[in-house]
Formats: sequence, structure tokens, C-alpha cells
Amino acid sequence: MLVIYPERVYSQVDAQFTQYYAIPTYYNAAATGETDFVRMRGGSRLQWMGIDNAPRTFVLTADMPFKFIGKRFGVGLNMQQESLGLYKNMDLGLQLSYKHKLFGGVLSAGLQVGIINETFKGSEVYLPDDDDYHESTDDAIPTQDLSGTSLDLGVGVYYTHKLFWAGVSCQHVNSPTITFNSESGEGTNEKNYEFQAGRILYFMAGSNIPVKNTLFEVIPSVMVKSDFTFTTAEITGRVRYRKFLSMGLGYRYDDAISVVIGAEIKNFYLGYSYDYPTSAISKASSGSHEIFAGYSLKLDLSDKNRNKHKSIRIM
Repeated sequence: MLVIYPERVYSQVDAQFTQYYAIPTYYNAAATGETDFVRMRGGSRLQWMGIDNAPRTFVLTADMPFKFIGKRFGVGLNMQQESLGLYKNMDLGLQLSYKHKLFGGVLSAGLQVGIINETFKGSEVYLPDDDDYHESTDDAIPTQDLSGTSLDLGVGVYYTHKLFWAGVSCQHVNSPTITFNSESGEGTNEKNYEFQAGRILYFMAGSNIPVKNTLFEVIPSVMVKSDFTFTTAEITGRVRYRKFLSMGLGYRYDDAISVVIGAEIKNFYLGYSYDYPTSAISKASSGSHEIFAGYSLKLDLSDKNRNKHKSIRIM
């Protein structure tokens, strides 16, 4: 758990999602507008069931393509809210990407501009009388509710091809510093507390491999992330039938193995995953659950239909 000190704190604020492949725009603004759909996804993750005050995360993503002066762009919106003990963080970002055809695929460059908000419930801090490590008068432990907001930036590149997709991005590229203030407007020491969101580098890649003479396809994917001090990776292998039902397994290095299942029905998407921890935390937790749902609305970006609209009743 993150601890606030009077000077400055460095920490990650991005949530961990096993179904990372379902929300590429959460990690990389350049992935916006990669399809011809208005794509919306929302999900929730319950981390480490059985442990009090473990992380609880909600995320919402939306993106779509558009054309401007004959060029193709993507635009998107990201929102994440996570609670962890006495801490809560909220990220909100607007995204824009530019597309360029290259080597039989499409290369995209993207930018995310948003805000990051952090809150700490200092009024709920409890220190037992027999605590030998902390004192109730310790200035490093806030005793009032604090919050702060800062500008947050992200950049990325993303390449899609009929055979594969891959992307590299950096979140919190400006390493935003959040100065905490008392939510009640009282107190004089609250500005001694700061939080700094460290830069996080992501690499994601995947492919769809049809199994010859069958209705199946194999969908491998991988994600590597690093805060330039600690690096971790996970790999997922799924099998999809008739582009409808998919199932698979995943492994996150030195952390968890996962089971994933998904279904796509008439532009609706539903996905579920379960993580079983392989680290020592398995002694206290039964695992983590994650569910996603979404809908994709087809767009026609051709010039001949630029001024035509379908009734929402028949979409």
C-alpha cells in the first residue's frame, strides 16, 4: 500500500487488467479509431478477493474513427476509478490519433491529455495503541481528508496489419506531481504532502491465426510494462470459434495464472477472467475476478454516404 511522506511519493496509478487485449485504448491513445466502429467498453476488476481493502477498479473506454481533410484520425475517451484502502484515484483522458498507411498496414500516432485525481481518507486513519512502528503524532501520516489534481499526458504509436497488431506507449509521460490539499479547507500542513505518478512504458502485441479448414482461430497476445525500475510481462493464448465464443489461458510473470472467456454477439461483447495468484499472496486471497461488456456501432466513412444517416431504430 502507498504511504504518504512529507516530501514526495513516487508510485504507479494504472490498474492491472487481465483482459488488456479488450481495451487497447486504455494503454495506448494511438489505438483509437483502429476499427470502423464506435467502440465502447466498460469493466470492473475485484482484486485479491478475501483481503480487506484490496483494489477495486472500474474503467470505461470509448473510441471512434473520423476523417478530416481527407486524412483518417481516431478520437477516444478514457475513464478509470480505483479504490485501495484509504486511497482513491481517478483518471480522465481525451485521446486523438493520426493514421497513415504503411507497408500494407496502418501506423498510428496518438496523444492523450487528461487529469489525474488522488484522494486520501486521513480522517479514517487508525493506529493501534500497541503500534511500535508509528506514532499518532507522526507528521508523515495525514489525519484529515486530502485530495489533489494534476495534468496528465500520454503518448503512443500503434501498428495494425492483417497478420498482427503491436503498439508502444508511455503513460504519465510528464510524471505529474499532485499536491494534496485539505478537502475541508482547514489545516495548514496539507501542502506538505505530494504524490508523483511515475512514467509507465507499455508494449502490446497480438495476432489472429486462422486454423486451416476449421471455424477456429488462435489469438495469442502479450503485454510488457515497465516503470523503468520494475518490469513485468504477461502472455495470453485464446481460441475463438466462429468469431463468437473464445476461451483461453494467461500467465503474468511471478504473479498469477488466468482463465479467460469471451463472447461476441451482434456487435455486443462480454468477457470474464479469473486470476489465481502464484505468489505468496495466495495464502490470503482466493484470486481476482474481472468482467467487461461493450458494444460497437458500425460507421460508414465513405464519401458517397457522408450525408446519409440511418434511423436509430434499425441500427
